Amino acid sequence: MKSNDWLHGFRHSSPYINTHRGRTVVLTIPGDAIAHGNFINIIHDIALLSSLGVRLVVAFGARPQIQARLDGAGVESTFVRGLRITPEAHLPLVMEAIGGLRAYLESQLSMGLVNSPMHNARIRVSSGNYVAARPVGVLDGIDFGHTGKVRRVDAEGIGRLLELGHIVLLPPMGYSPTGDAFNLSYEDVGSQVAMALKAEKLIVFIDDQGVLEADGSLIRELTTRQASERLAAGVVTGHDADLLKAACDACIKGVRRAHIISYIEDGALLSELFTRDGSGTLVSSDNYEQIRQARVEDIGGILELIQPLEEQGILVRRSREMLETEIDRFVVAERDGTIVGCAALYHYPEEGAGELSCFAVDPAYRRAGRGDELLARIEKLARGLGIHTLFVLTTQTEHWFRERGFQPTSVQSLPGPKLASYNTQRNSKVFFKLL
Repeated sequence: MKSNDWLHGFRHSSPYINTHRGRTVVLTIPGDAIAHGNFINIIHDIALLSSLGVRLVVAFGARPQIQARLDGAGVESTFVRGLRITPEAHLPLVMEAIGGLRAYLESQLSMGLVNSPMHNARIRVSSGNYVAARPVGVLDGIDFGHTGKVRRVDAEGIGRLLELGHIVLLPPMGYSPTGDAFNLSYEDVGSQVAMALKAEKLIVFIDDQGVLEADGSLIRELTTRQASERLAAGVVTGHDADLLKAACDACIKGVRRAHIISYIEDGALLSELFTRDGSGTLVSSDNYEQIRQARVEDIGGILELIQPLEEQGILVRRSREMLETEIDRFVVAERDGTIVGCAALYHYPEEGAGELSCFAVDPAYRRAGRGDELLARIEKLARGLGIHTLFVLTTQTEHWFRERGFQPTSVQSLPGPKLASYNTQRNSKVFFKLL
């Protein structure tokens, strides 16, 4: 019998496809990834993302390729503070390695073989001097030569190419107004470009699943505060620390989310973007906005949010005293210290069911995905409690829930305690979703 797993997965990826269409995603790919056997699959996945309307910028690294070129020329290379010192005499070799790699990437993205994922892709790839750089200079008495840092990004120029549907390819090179070229770290390029473009996502490829705990288990989510604490404590070190810092910097300065994923695992990129659980570590800003467990001090903000909806008869009235006793059931969306959304989960363990209740989002944020984020958090909490059926009672938002997989059901299907308290005067409709 044929498996229909692909059909189920394809159908359930459609909300994520719609979410990412037209959004800017910056990929940072190390030279080690380009040399790995799985890289051809990453190329195919990049082609697929482009065909789905995702605006893509690819910032690539070339460290092993540069090292091989220097070794081939019998030149010794020195690293200080994790950066390669680039004397003027080494610069032509560095540029040769980077230029060769750029040509290779362009050729891979131009493939169109019949019976391959690239057939008829017809991808346009553009590159150029979109990154202005400055020298690192002299640190601790050491002159870093032509090793540089990003000074400015031509976001307008890159944006025009993205509007035309091009994939923008950015090498680890930057240029100064004096005509000098500088060897840059690809992490710096990727992070700075993502910030300048106000990208939806920054994707960081590493040689592991993501950020790992001491026992080797994957950390699925980190706020920028949590990530910074790990960096300060030395829990994450070496090149992984540089990558995590780049992800944090991007999120703090306006990139919505950063994802740290494996370049070794086939399909990690698609899994991270188009499935519920993803494949790597998600980094998001806690200063800008977060979905979190509600606290007692949030009650004032929740009341301010839900009272207009209670007055309209959309939500059932809740007193401050009721919120105080049930606050542990709530999650909230907070933006710059203001509660802009809330939802509650009530558990009926005997039936293996949970109720999504008191679901509200500030009108100014309803088109920005806050409702979907709150729903995703409630569903995650529900699965953790062993809940297999999530239900909601609504009088006004039937279609919103149906669009997100909820199905209509009868009032009689409610768990016993909920059925006993059902308000016939409100005549709420009941919808359920299998988790």
